[in-house]
Amino acid sequence: MFGFKIYCTFAPKLQCRDYKMSQIIEHSGIIHQINGKHIQVQIIQESACSACHAKGACTAADMQDKYVDVEADSTDFKVGEPVTLYGQSSMGMFAVLLAFVVPFIIILLTLFVLRNYIDNEAISGSIALGTLIPYFLILSLFNKSLKSKLKFHIKKYGA
Repeated sequence: MFGFKIYCTFAPKLQCRDYKMSQIIEHSGIIHQINGKHIQVQIIQESACSACHAKGACTAADMQDKYVDVEADSTDFKVGEPVTLYGQSSMGMFAVLLAFVVPFIIILLTLFVLRNYIDNEAISGSIALGTLIPYFLILSLFNKSLKSKLKFHIKKYGA
């Protein structure tokens, strides 16, 4: 009637019924090394201010080189070629769950249980942190199946 359009600025998924989250995570990089179908891609992870023109005078500027191993379907890639890595967004959520959420819950549960049995908080905290050792050892036993679930794909830049 009035021709107003509602724009979603905060938490668009919660406020707009037409919002659709992208199902693909993409990151550009450069091929660093090729061994058959195994390709190592160098990506530059930049903080928000690393692209700023004043980053040379600022100590907060942060750029890191990361290397990601990818198995390619084709062999027509060359070292130094710009490429795009992509994967499902659900893969990223699964990785966050395994790397951050589950360990956090393990530590909290351990602390809540130990506070009833041990009076020294330093010992309780140390034991709670120590419970992460078996967790990550068990996680490493499933390395092969996790690699197949947490897999990036590669395509030529702009393709």
